[in-house]
Amino acid sequence: MSISEDPVCRNQLLASLAKPVQERLFPYLEKVDMPLGKVLYESGAKVRVVYFPIDCIISLLYVMEDGASAEISVVGNEGLIGISLFMGGESTPSRAIVQSAGSAYRLAGPRLKTEFDRHGELLVLMLRYTQALITQMAQTAVCNRHHSIYQQLCRWLLLSLDRLDGNNLVMTQELIANMLGVRREGVTEAAGRLQELGAIDYRRGHITVLDRPLLESLCCECYQVVRKETDRLLHYLPQRSVD
Repeated sequence: MSISEDPVCRNQLLASLAKPVQERLFPYLEKVDMPLGKVLYESGAKVRVVYFPIDCIISLLYVMEDGASAEISVVGNEGLIGISLFMGGESTPSRAIVQSAGSAYRLAGPRLKTEFDRHGELLVLMLRYTQALITQMAQTAVCNRHHSIYQQLCRWLLLSLDRLDGNNLVMTQELIANMLGVRREGVTEAAGRLQELGAIDYRRGHITVLDRPLLESLCCECYQVVRKETDRLLHYLPQRSVD
Protein backbone atom coordinates (compact mmCIF):
# COMPACT_ATOMS: atom_id res chain seq x y z
CA MET A 1 0.00 0.00 0.00
CA SER A 2 1.43 3.41 -0.95
CA ILE A 3 1.50 6.24 1.52
CA SER A 4 -1.06 8.16 -0.52
CA GLU A 5 -3.45 5.21 -0.10
CA ASP A 6 -2.75 4.71 3.59
CA PRO A 7 -6.00 5.41 5.46
CA VAL A 8 -4.09 6.84 8.43
CA CYS A 9 -2.21 9.36 6.28
CA ARG A 10 -4.29 12.30 7.41
CA ASN A 11 -1.67 15.02 7.51
CA GLN A 12 -3.30 17.91 5.67
CA LEU A 13 -0.10 19.47 4.38
CA LEU A 14 0.99 16.23 2.73
CA ALA A 15 -2.49 15.58 1.37
CA SER A 16 -2.70 19.05 -0.20
CA LEU A 17 0.50 18.73 -2.24
CA ALA A 18 0.25 18.17 -5.97
CA LYS A 19 0.86 14.62 -7.13
CA PRO A 20 4.32 15.31 -8.64
CA VAL A 21 5.51 16.73 -5.30
CA GLN A 22 4.00 13.80 -3.42
CA GLU A 23 5.77 11.37 -5.75
CA ARG A 24 9.11 13.02 -4.98
CA LEU A 25 8.61 13.10 -1.19
CA PHE A 26 6.40 10.16 -0.24
CA PRO A 27 8.94 7.37 -0.89
CA TYR A 28 11.18 8.92 1.78
CA LEU A 29 8.54 9.29 4.50
CA GLU A 30 8.89 6.96 7.47
CA LYS A 31 5.92 6.30 9.71
CA VAL A 32 6.88 6.47 13.40
CA ASP A 33 5.06 6.04 16.70
CA MET A 34 4.57 9.10 18.88
CA PRO A 35 4.09 7.95 22.49
CA LEU A 36 2.87 10.44 25.08
CA GLY A 37 5.73 12.51 26.49
CA LYS A 38 8.24 11.70 23.75
CA VAL A 39 10.63 14.63 23.20
CA LEU A 40 11.29 15.21 19.49
CA TYR A 41 13.97 17.80 20.08
CA GLU A 42 15.31 19.86 22.95
CA SER A 43 15.93 23.57 23.13
CA GLY A 44 18.96 24.59 21.10
CA ALA A 45 19.36 21.22 19.37
CA LYS A 46 20.00 21.13 15.64
CA VAL A 47 16.90 20.03 13.73
CA ARG A 48 17.80 17.23 11.31
CA VAL A 49 14.36 15.81 10.51
CA VAL A 50 10.81 17.11 10.25
CA TYR A 51 7.64 15.39 11.47
CA PHE A 52 4.21 15.46 9.86
CA PRO A 53 1.70 14.44 12.57
CA ILE A 54 -1.11 12.10 11.55
CA ASP A 55 -3.19 11.57 14.67
CA CYS A 56 -0.98 12.95 17.44
CA ILE A 57 -0.52 16.44 18.87
CA ILE A 58 2.88 18.00 19.47
CA SER A 59 3.43 20.88 21.87
CA LEU A 60 6.16 23.45 21.45
CA LEU A 61 7.29 24.55 24.89
CA TYR A 62 9.59 27.29 26.07
CA VAL A 63 11.60 26.00 29.02
CA MET A 64 13.08 28.37 31.59
CA GLU A 65 16.42 27.93 33.39
CA ASP A 66 14.62 26.79 36.55
CA GLY A 67 12.75 24.07 34.63
CA ALA A 68 9.42 25.88 34.42
CA SER A 69 7.77 25.72 31.01
CA ALA A 70 4.88 27.13 29.02
CA GLU A 71 3.37 26.07 25.73
CA ILE A 72 3.76 28.47 22.82
CA SER A 73 1.89 26.46 20.17
CA VAL A 74 0.30 23.12 19.34
CA VAL A 75 0.77 21.24 16.09
CA GLY A 76 -1.36 18.40 14.76
CA ASN A 77 -2.31 16.98 11.39
CA GLU A 78 -2.64 20.47 9.94
CA GLY A 79 1.11 21.07 10.09
CA LEU A 80 4.62 19.88 10.74
CA ILE A 81 7.35 20.05 13.37
CA GLY A 82 10.75 21.44 12.43
CA ILE A 83 10.20 24.72 10.58
CA SER A 84 13.62 26.00 11.68
CA LEU A 85 15.18 23.49 9.29
CA PHE A 86 13.91 25.27 6.18
CA MET A 87 13.78 28.77 7.66
CA GLY A 88 17.56 28.85 7.92
CA GLY A 89 18.16 28.73 11.66
CA GLU A 90 18.19 24.92 12.00
CA SER A 91 17.71 25.19 15.77
CA THR A 92 15.13 26.71 18.10
CA PRO A 93 14.89 27.70 21.79
CA SER A 94 11.73 25.60 22.21
CA ARG A 95 11.22 21.94 23.11
CA ALA A 96 8.92 19.72 21.03
CA ILE A 97 7.07 17.09 23.05
CA VAL A 98 4.17 14.74 22.29
CA GLN A 99 1.06 16.01 24.03
CA SER A 100 -1.39 13.42 22.64
CA ALA A 101 -0.08 10.03 21.51
CA GLY A 102 -0.42 8.74 17.98
CA SER A 103 1.81 8.56 14.92
CA ALA A 104 3.54 10.78 12.40
CA TYR A 105 5.60 10.69 9.23
CA ARG A 106 9.28 11.54 9.57
CA LEU A 107 11.29 13.03 6.71
CA ALA A 108 15.04 13.67 6.59
CA GLY A 109 15.91 17.35 6.45
CA PRO A 110 17.90 17.26 3.19
CA ARG A 111 14.93 15.76 1.33
CA LEU A 112 12.62 18.53 2.48
CA LYS A 113 15.18 21.25 1.77
CA THR A 114 15.78 19.93 -1.74
CA GLU A 115 12.07 20.24 -2.53
CA PHE A 116 11.84 23.58 -0.71
CA ASP A 117 14.73 24.95 -2.80
CA ARG A 118 12.82 24.23 -6.01
CA HIS A 119 10.90 27.43 -5.16
CA GLY A 120 7.67 25.73 -6.08
CA GLU A 121 4.53 24.60 -4.37
CA LEU A 122 6.15 23.25 -1.21
CA LEU A 123 7.95 26.54 -0.52
CA VAL A 124 4.68 28.51 -0.70
CA LEU A 125 2.88 25.98 1.48
CA MET A 126 5.61 25.91 4.14
CA LEU A 127 5.85 29.70 4.34
CA ARG A 128 2.09 30.11 4.66
CA TYR A 129 2.00 27.44 7.34
CA THR A 130 4.84 29.19 9.19
CA GLN A 131 2.90 32.45 9.18
CA ALA A 132 -0.12 30.64 10.64
CA LEU A 133 2.09 29.13 13.33
CA ILE A 134 3.58 32.52 14.19
CA THR A 135 0.03 33.87 14.58
CA GLN A 136 -0.76 31.09 17.03
CA MET A 137 2.40 31.80 19.03
CA ALA A 138 1.68 35.51 19.20
CA GLN A 139 -1.95 35.01 20.22
CA THR A 140 -0.91 32.48 22.88
CA ALA A 141 1.41 35.09 24.41
CA VAL A 142 -1.41 37.65 24.45
CA CYS A 143 -3.86 35.16 25.93
CA ASN A 144 -1.47 34.07 28.67
CA ARG A 145 -0.90 37.71 29.64
CA HIS A 146 -4.42 39.09 29.54
CA HIS A 147 -6.92 36.25 29.99
CA SER A 148 -7.89 34.03 32.89
CA ILE A 149 -6.80 30.42 33.34
CA TYR A 150 -10.41 29.49 32.63
CA GLN A 151 -10.30 31.19 29.21
CA GLN A 152 -6.83 29.82 28.48
CA LEU A 153 -8.07 26.29 29.16
CA CYS A 154 -11.00 26.80 26.77
CA ARG A 155 -8.61 28.01 24.04
CA TRP A 156 -6.23 25.13 24.65
CA LEU A 157 -9.01 22.53 24.50
CA LEU A 158 -10.42 23.94 21.25
CA LEU A 159 -7.02 24.15 19.54
CA SER A 160 -6.29 20.57 20.61
CA LEU A 161 -9.66 19.31 19.36
CA ASP A 162 -9.07 20.92 15.96
CA ARG A 163 -6.07 18.63 15.61
CA LEU A 164 -7.87 15.40 16.51
CA ASP A 165 -10.66 13.46 14.82
CA GLY A 166 -12.78 12.92 17.92
CA ASN A 167 -13.82 14.87 21.00
CA ASN A 168 -11.65 13.04 23.55
CA LEU A 169 -8.32 14.05 25.06
CA VAL A 170 -6.10 12.02 27.37
CA MET A 171 -4.42 14.62 29.55
CA THR A 172 -3.75 14.97 33.27
CA GLN A 173 -4.32 18.26 35.04
CA GLU A 174 -0.64 18.39 35.94
CA LEU A 175 0.36 18.17 32.28
CA ILE A 176 -2.19 20.82 31.30
CA ALA A 177 -0.81 23.08 34.03
CA ASN A 178 2.72 22.60 32.65
CA MET A 179 1.50 23.42 29.15
CA LEU A 180 -0.25 26.61 30.26
CA GLY A 181 2.48 27.59 32.70
CA VAL A 182 0.06 27.86 35.62
CA ARG A 183 -0.52 26.11 38.95
CA ARG A 184 -2.36 22.79 38.94
CA GLU A 185 -4.95 24.15 41.36
CA GLY A 186 -5.96 26.74 38.79
CA VAL A 187 -6.52 24.06 36.16
CA THR A 188 -8.51 21.96 38.63
CA GLU A 189 -10.81 24.90 39.36
CA ALA A 190 -11.22 25.83 35.67
CA ALA A 191 -11.89 22.24 34.59
CA GLY A 192 -14.39 21.82 37.41
CA ARG A 193 -16.27 24.93 36.30
CA LEU A 194 -16.44 23.69 32.70
CA GLN A 195 -17.74 20.34 33.90
CA GLU A 196 -20.41 21.97 36.05
CA LEU A 197 -21.59 23.94 33.01
CA GLY A 198 -21.81 20.76 30.95
CA ALA A 199 -19.13 21.73 28.44
CA ILE A 200 -16.78 18.86 29.28
CA ASP A 201 -16.61 15.63 31.24
CA TYR A 202 -13.32 15.05 33.08
CA ARG A 203 -12.43 11.71 34.63
CA ARG A 204 -8.97 10.47 35.59
CA GLY A 205 -7.05 12.20 32.87
CA HIS A 206 -9.69 11.71 30.19
CA ILE A 207 -11.42 14.85 28.90
CA THR A 208 -14.50 14.56 26.71
CA VAL A 209 -15.94 17.71 25.16
CA LEU A 210 -19.72 17.38 25.47
CA ASP A 211 -20.80 20.76 24.08
CA ARG A 212 -18.35 22.40 21.69
CA PRO A 213 -20.56 25.43 20.84
CA LEU A 214 -20.80 26.15 24.58
CA LEU A 215 -17.03 25.80 24.94
CA GLU A 216 -16.50 28.25 22.07
CA SER A 217 -18.91 30.72 23.64
CA LEU A 218 -17.02 30.56 26.94
CA CYS A 219 -13.64 31.08 25.27
CA CYS A 220 -11.89 34.40 24.75
CA GLU A 221 -11.40 35.79 21.22
CA CYS A 222 -7.93 34.25 20.93
CA TYR A 223 -9.14 30.92 19.60
CA GLN A 224 -11.13 32.47 16.75
CA VAL A 225 -8.22 34.76 15.82
CA VAL A 226 -5.93 31.75 15.38
CA ARG A 227 -8.54 29.66 13.61
CA LYS A 228 -9.56 32.33 11.13
CA GLU A 229 -5.97 33.17 10.24
CA THR A 230 -5.13 29.50 9.77
CA ASP A 231 -8.16 29.01 7.54
CA ARG A 232 -7.24 32.13 5.55
CA LEU A 233 -3.62 31.17 5.00
CA LEU A 234 -4.25 27.47 4.42
CA HIS A 235 -7.64 27.75 2.75
CA TYR A 236 -6.89 24.82 0.42
CA LEU A 237 -6.66 22.40 3.34
CA PRO A 238 -9.80 20.53 4.43
CA GLN A 239 -11.80 22.85 6.65
CA ARG A 240 -13.35 21.67 9.92
CA SER A 241 -16.98 22.52 10.43
CA VAL A 242 -17.88 25.18 12.97
CA ASP A 243 -20.99 24.35 14.98
